[in-house]
Amino acid sequence: MNRLLALSALVFTMSHPSPAANTVHEFEMKAIDGKPVSLATYKGKVVLFVNVASKCGYTPQYSGLESLYKKYKDQGFVIVGVPANNFGSQEPGTDAEIAQFCSRTYNVTFPMLSKVSVKGSDMTPLYGFLTGAKGGDVKWNFTKFLVGKDGKVIERFEPGVAPESPQLTSAIQQALK
Repeated sequence: MNRLLALSALVFTMSHPSPAANTVHEFEMKAIDGKPVSLATYKGKVVLFVNVASKCGYTPQYSGLESLYKKYKDQGFVIVGVPANNFGSQEPGTDAEIAQFCSRTYNVTFPMLSKVSVKGSDMTPLYGFLTGAKGGDVKWNFTKFLVGKDGKVIERFEPGVAPESPQLTSAIQQALK
């Protein structure tokens, strides 16, 4: 009987999901070092979420992202790298391997999360929120979501938009005002 009650509760929960998040600040993720991280720590900051991969044609964007981070971090801007292996298996490594690659190859100092899925049935809820707010499914690595100080998505930039592009930098400057 207890199993039947537990199964009924599970079915009810799955068919009646909790209310949708209103901001990214409501999500808990895991940092690349395995420690829990509440995205509420970014309240009041402008955040650029980027799904990253180590073996992609866009991987050199890590350099531009790091420059962008250094340029604006003292003004309340942060980049959050989100490793994902959804596109062409271009992020096959473990979290430790990804962290080492980013540090050694591109001197990345901005925060990185643990590897997740950014599309499909196993998509992390954060990306469900981001893609639901702007543009639907992520189509490739290095898609960028600019989130305002209030935790709401401002704009989405596809992979071909370089970190140093006037389109992205002006959006960041506007959000920081």
